Amino acid sequence: MPRIMAIDYGTKRTGLAVSDPFKIIATGLDTVPTSEIFDYLTRYLAEEEVETFVVGEPMHPDGNPAQIAHLVVGFVRNLKKLFPTIPVVMQDERYTSVEAKQVILQSGASQKKRRDKSLVDKVSAVLILQEYMERTQYRT
Repeated sequence: MPRIMAIDYGTKRTGLAVSDPFKIIATGLDTVPTSEIFDYLTRYLAEEEVETFVVGEPMHPDGNPAQIAHLVVGFVRNLKKLFPTIPVVMQDERYTSVEAKQVILQSGASQKKRRDKSLVDKVSAVLILQEYMERTQYRT
């Protein structure tokens, strides 16, 4: 059964999360250097079926696009070229990094873990996926 994959695109690192095959649970998958993201996705898709990519749409609190938005547009364009059969959906990612830091803090993670920016990116991707699944009637 195909999964849904969320992507929290960043200039240095990209966080990834996937649903389980039944689309009930969102789980952090990995954090990948952004320069290697398409190679990673190609390898992953050779092993697992993904029905939808959910890409975090960076926005300011007032709803205007964030500075990185043009890079995300370019990323999505390349994603669609490389994987034309997989739909790409944009999901508002406002506050996901702040929420991810709160989740990590509340989990009782060590101070070293809390400083790990790659963990924040992965948890942000989970939050993006959870919000998408809730919005589209998938259960989390």
